[in-house]
Amino acid sequence: MGRVVQKPSEIFDRDDEWNELVRFARLPQGGATLGVVSGRRRQGKTFLLDALVQAGGGFMFTATESSEADALRQYGQALGDHLGEATPLRFVDWDEAIIRTMSMARRGPMPVVIDEFPFLARASPALPSIIQRALDPAGQRSNTQVRLLLCGSALSFMGGLLSGTAPLRGRAGLELVVRTLDYRAAAQFWDIDDPRTALLVNAILGGTPAYRHEFTQDDSPAGPDDFDDWVVRAVLNPARPLFREARYLLAEEPDIRDPALYHSVLAAIADGRTRRGEIANFLGRQPSDLAHALGVLEDAGLVVREEDAFKSNRGVYRTAEPLLTFYHAVMRPAWGDLERTGRARQVWPRLQRTFLTKVVGPHFETICRSWARWEADPALFGGYPTRVAAGIVNDPAARTQHEVDVAVFGRDDQDREELLAIGEAKWNETVGTGHLQRLAHIRTLLNGRNDIRADRCRLLLFSGGGFTDDLLAMAAADPGIQLIDLARLYT
Repeated sequence: MGRVVQKPSEIFDRDDEWNELVRFARLPQGGATLGVVSGRRRQGKTFLLDALVQAGGGFMFTATESSEADALRQYGQALGDHLGEATPLRFVDWDEAIIRTMSMARRGPMPVVIDEFPFLARASPALPSIIQRALDPAGQRSNTQVRLLLCGSALSFMGGLLSGTAPLRGRAGLELVVRTLDYRAAAQFWDIDDPRTALLVNAILGGTPAYRHEFTQDDSPAGPDDFDDWVVRAVLNPARPLFREARYLLAEEPDIRDPALYHSVLAAIADGRTRRGEIANFLGRQPSDLAHALGVLEDAGLVVREEDAFKSNRGVYRTAEPLLTFYHAVMRPAWGDLERTGRARQVWPRLQRTFLTKVVGPHFETICRSWARWEADPALFGGYPTRVAAGIVNDPAARTQHEVDVAVFGRDDQDREELLAIGEAKWNETVGTGHLQRLAHIRTLLNGRNDIRADRCRLLLFSGGGFTDDLLAMAAADPGIQLIDLARLYT
């Protein structure tokens, strides 16, 4: 590859990912090297790798679900075309195919990409071992400079490639995860300048790049007044690909063999049942019955378990893909009506309240935590945030519990954890002194505990609907009170 490899202009963001791929593809040392690229579907992995191969004169093969014999035939055809052979290459087995592949880069580093690698490995379980043998210094590795990149969307499988006693453990010089765009990058990608509109779109579609181009044909809300019309024409329209996408997300995961159960689990989480016991009650099952299903959803990157900020053995489950939350909270209950073309415009008004309470509200809280962890100036908290989470605080005197939407932790000079700030997030209401008093009361409760250092704890109030004048005046006079609106979240 050339001295400087510029990222193609059509690739949005992904600077770090591109630089890592280029660095790997240009490694100057002799011998073959291995890299693993993973990430959920539709994040642009193939787009990135194809651009890398084009820039480096390499070879890329995208596998399909097929038998071992058919996969070898397809691979031989593709490799033969790349090498300019008059007839397709014929391989007896993968051992022969990998040896031939490794012989390509005798004169310098060359990227070789096998995309959708899980399809091949499931049909040919010995393939990782074959690749491991080809990477061994005693084998082909010393005679070639192939930069082999294995790519896949099955996160549990890709993670297992390099773990435990797997054949390829310790062999990879790159382990790259292509994640969804964060909420700020997503707003830029969608060309949305209005923060409120940007957050509403993000609450439905998250940061998956393909949902803008391939799934909506670049149909983006023109502004706040166009948002409802956009939902009707682009998301709830049965003629558009987004309409059934949430159902396909589960169908595409190879480890999910009982979609009805997994959809029910996701529906429970979307309904606000975020603890395992609550999910089990929603489904009429025992909590122990859900261990496997929740584990599979976590491995697939569709659900995350978040520890309670104030009690490590207590946690909640949240959906990692906003579209799944939107589908289960909003679309699924009205599916019969929405499937009929032209009905969405009549149905959407009665779904909006659910959308705001069960979709936007929780998503706003997630974005507030993300802002506190990654975007906010550490000076705002009086220290660098090392952990941000939500949690429950017991109030024994009042015999109740208080939810804390944002709890920011850091480390003091003795490297002990301390609570830097607690915050409350309200999407669709004006935040006033009553909210501040509630936070101050929670801080007092936390100060009374022996297991938490909260003597420097500041108070954060997030709002999508603005702040009262008296609260604005109090915050202006006290740096220990911080007010964060939508403009601040997106600036």
